[in-house]
Parts: sequence; C-alpha cells; structure tokens
Amino acid sequence: MTKLILNADVQRGQINKNIYGHFSEHLGRCIYGGIYVGEDSDIPNIDGMRTDVIEALKAMKIPVLRWPGGCFADEYHWEDGIGPKEKRPCMVNTHWGGVTEDNSFGTHEFLRFCELIETEPYINGNVGSGTVREMQQWVEYMTFDGISPMSNLRKENGREEPWKIKYFAMGNETWGCGGNMRAEYYADEYRRYGTYVRNFGDNKIYKIAVGPNTDDYHWMEVMMSRAGKYMDGITLHYYTTPGAWENKTPARGFDKAEWYCTMKKTQYMEELVTRHSAIMDQYDPDKRVGLLVDEWGTWHKCEEGTNPGFLYQQNTLRDALVAGLNLNIFNNHCDRVQMANIAQLVNVLQSVILTEGEKMILTPTYHVFCMYQGHQDAQLVDAALMNVPTVEGMDAVTVSASVKDGKMLVTLCNIDADHSVPMELDLRGAQYSKATATVLTGEVLDEHNDFDAPDRIVPVDLACELKGQTCCVTLPAKSVTAIVLE
Repeated sequence: MTKLILNADVQRGQINKNIYGHFSEHLGRCIYGGIYVGEDSDIPNIDGMRTDVIEALKAMKIPVLRWPGGCFADEYHWEDGIGPKEKRPCMVNTHWGGVTEDNSFGTHEFLRFCELIETEPYINGNVGSGTVREMQQWVEYMTFDGISPMSNLRKENGREEPWKIKYFAMGNETWGCGGNMRAEYYADEYRRYGTYVRNFGDNKIYKIAVGPNTDDYHWMEVMMSRAGKYMDGITLHYYTTPGAWENKTPARGFDKAEWYCTMKKTQYMEELVTRHSAIMDQYDPDKRVGLLVDEWGTWHKCEEGTNPGFLYQQNTLRDALVAGLNLNIFNNHCDRVQMANIAQLVNVLQSVILTEGEKMILTPTYHVFCMYQGHQDAQLVDAALMNVPTVEGMDAVTVSASVKDGKMLVTLCNIDADHSVPMELDLRGAQYSKATATVLTGEVLDEHNDFDAPDRIVPVDLACELKGQTCCVTLPAKSVTAIVLE
C-alpha cells in the first residue's frame, strides 16, 4: 500500500496564488473571438468581452493575466491600441499567421477585462522593436495620477483615474523572437529599460526580466550576476512537447508510449526549477527575486483544418495530467516560484476554454485549476510519499498539500495509464473530522470535451474514508485527485 505522510504543522512557506496565473496573446483566436467579440456582437458581452468567458474565469479565480505576448509583445506598439477604434492603425501579426491586427483590443480593453474577471494585470513591454521612451510613456499613461501629456491622453481616451499596474516585464524571449540577443547584451538592455520603468505615486512596479529558455543555465547565471539586484522576478519558459519540436504530434489519437513520453517530459520541469533555483540562490540567498514560469504547458500539432499559425489544439485528459504535475511541482517549490502562467487562456495551446462562435466549453485543464484552487495563498505542508509504485521508470504518483483556514488540500496525480493506486494518508499535526474527494479521469487516454459533448470529462466525487488520523482512498488510473480535509 502506498502511504502519504502529511505533517500539517510542518509548513514550508506560502504558495503564491500567482502560480495559478494565465497568459493571453494576440495569437489565433485567443483575443478575438475568445475574449473579445466587440460591443455589437450577438454573442452576450460586457463592453465587447464575452460574458460566458468572464463568468468561467471568475469561477476559476484566475489571479493574474499576462498580455499582450509572447512574441507579439516585441512587435506591439501600445499607442496603436488606444483612442477611437476606427482611427487605430492596423498591423501585420508576423509571428502568428500573418493576419491583420486591427488593434481594437488594446490597453483600455485589456485592463477592463482584468477588472471584469477580477484579476491582476501583468503587462509585457516591447524591448525587441520598441524604445525606452515608448515603454516609459506606457507606464506613465497607465499609472500616473497627475498632469502630464500621457495622463492627459489617458483622460482624453475615457479613463480619468490611473490603473494599478504591479507586474511589468522588459521584453519577452529576448534570446529568440524578442531580438535574438546574447545574455550579456540583454542584461545591459534590461538594466537600461528598467531604469525608466518608474513608480508613479503609490503604484509600485514589480520589475520582471527575461530569463532562460528551458535549460540555458548560462543565461540565468549572466542575468543574476549582472542584473539580479535590478529585478524583482525573472522568467523561465518550458513547453511539454511529446514529439520532436520540429515534428509535433496530434493532441488526440496517441498511444501509451506517447502518454508516458509526455509525462516524462513534463516532469523535467522539476529539474529545471531545481537547477535554475540553485543558480539564483548563489546571487540571491534571501530569495528576494521570484522565479516566474510565465510560459508552460503542452504544445501539440494544430488541429486538422485550422490555421497552423493559430496554434489551436484540443485539450484532453493527458493535458489535465500535465497541468496537475506542473502545479504540484510549482507548489512544492513555492520558496522560489512566485508566478506561473499557462499558455494560453482561450483557443491557443493548452487552453482552459475553447470557443466556437457563440459556443464555449471548459477543458479538462480548466477543471484541474478549479480542483487546485484551494492552494492559492495557502501554506505548503510537508508531504512524504512511501512505497510509491513506478511506471516506465517514473513514480506513478506525485503530490502537493497545503493548509488554509483550517482545511487541508491534498492534490495527487496518478500517471499510470492502467493501474489504480490504493493509498493511506497518515495525518499528523492536526485533527480532521471530515474528508471529501473529487477526481478527474476518463475511459480513454485522450478523453476530452467538445462542442457536442461539453461535459464528457468533469470532476466527480471519489470515495474516501477517514478514520481517526488515517484517510484511505484509491486513485484511479490516469487521474487527478483533490482531497479536502476539514
């Protein structure tokens, strides 16, 4: 029998709610059709934002949302996206499908959307093709509560009061689509741009530097040694791709070998976070600088018949396991990981929501975020697994656990495609009188929701028995489980 020892009185730090963050880019149908349909649309909306999407995201309690990219951020010029929509200039979205971007969704629209879904905005500035002055003026436009050309312009565009903007990044993937820079060059550019991203009034910017792509440990070393004292956070990007990057495989119709390949590649995140954190510890032993995994998730081959530049993929039970595994890793590294943003919010890559005209569905990944919701701002507790079965050289079960408001939340992933795992939870350091559990699983590996069957895969109750200080539960094969003890 697999045993899980839970020490409720041994706490490892607070799980920052921003680990449950999201990412929205001007890419495919994420913004247009996914979030924004315009005020004149027949689809129910508030100021052009889809009402169904707003309600779903509020229910999920999304804490922070990144925008406008991604690669798009470093070709986006914010002044093109303000003022009367009929006067906004168009541009070509060269990174994503070569389509025309009409800039009808800009700064005001994004920040209004954040207000509607009750989330914190995270804005990515343009280093690749922008200027220091342009970035400085954007921050002033959004946050200055005084008399200046930028604040006057904001007021002319209908916003009297400034917004509160906490999270601001200087560039995106400057090692690639954001400029193909060397770490040494970008470290100096970050310091220069960051100098002019100022705090106006009582608005305090959390300054974010571009960190490494996957296992580029040299990049992290250079950034921390040369610019660490000028940053509050540094990013890390890593995507789970079952096939070769150049030859991605479909989101559906895969076999067990590909299932386990996906699980193994996902768990590589553990090594990445551990090794990058070790480098950060050398220069920041007090852990002042947060590690922000602001792009993560699965990247499959696009669905047949869709624009390959739109990155639209179906979302299955396999993606749900990827989400659960990653979130467990981030929770367990909450001493250093202060934010994570799954890519992307709607209709792109590992989305929590898919839309088609007036229709909307919630994906298995959406349900995982809801099941893990109780971890937000909770205290990570000591959790030790014993006698864990293995499958394809990996532990079949991963876990994270936390306490908040007198309740403990335990989240478990069983990656074994064929076998359930009976478990005994040994509860120490606190007394509980009630246990409830929910599970997300399916009949087949690629179980998914679609517009004809939107509730094919949803969380359901799972039997669990609490006797004294012991809770017994059986994790079904290929499942994500959440247990609440109170």
